[in-house]
Amino acid sequence: MIDIHSHILFNVDDGAESADNSIAILKRAEKNGFTDIILTPHYIEGQYENNRAVIKYKMQKLKELAYRENIEVALHIGNEIFLSENTPYLIQNGVESTLANTRYVLFEVPFTSRMVDMEEIVSQLVSLGCIPIIAHPERYLFIQEDPSFLIRLMKIGAYAQVNYGSFIGMYGKAAKKTVEVLLEKKLIQFAASDTHKKGKVYDCIDKIIKRMIAITNDVKYVKEITKYNPERLLNDFDLDVDIPSRM
Repeated sequence: MIDIHSHILFNVDDGAESADNSIAILKRAEKNGFTDIILTPHYIEGQYENNRAVIKYKMQKLKELAYRENIEVALHIGNEIFLSENTPYLIQNGVESTLANTRYVLFEVPFTSRMVDMEEIVSQLVSLGCIPIIAHPERYLFIQEDPSFLIRLMKIGAYAQVNYGSFIGMYGKAAKKTVEVLLEKKLIQFAASDTHKKGKVYDCIDKIIKRMIAITNDVKYVKEITKYNPERLLNDFDLDVDIPSRM
């Protein structure tokens, strides 16, 4: 399996607090079937400005430590970008990282209110040739109130990545209810761990995937968002996604 959203890189954001912490999480991931992980430390202007140079340096250190521990999980560069009017410029100039050096860009937005210019910025990213992915939409209040907003983003050219932990209540009842609705309506294109300090969600993957299949009764769709689409992303391939006209 491939994890496209993680905070495993040590001492860069609110994720892993040490190299030992990073290694412990990687061991959990490998044990539970993950072969590739994209490291996506936060890029938040004025707070966590983890640019490409910082991530590449830290990632190389982590790769060396993982090799010594015989961990065979491939690590890839990335960012979880807090969307702003500067995002297109920062990506275009190689400051913020796309996912694994592909066209795919992982972004987040404020949890409690919808950005007025969100769709405009996403459109700018698409015009640059990027494929935007909104991180954990089930956790945003404006998506919980109106899940159909994701259709608007999909029509612009964006996709959605939900957190595995949302299916077992790791982010509260509202996120759990919303992620189930998004799954039922097939508005999800990726699932990922978004793991931070512990990596415990990796130990629950089999249980979570069974839960996803039970919700949808569609094994093929669940495999698409947990296996095939992450593989296509890593190879910088396009996705084959049907955009619904409404909920």
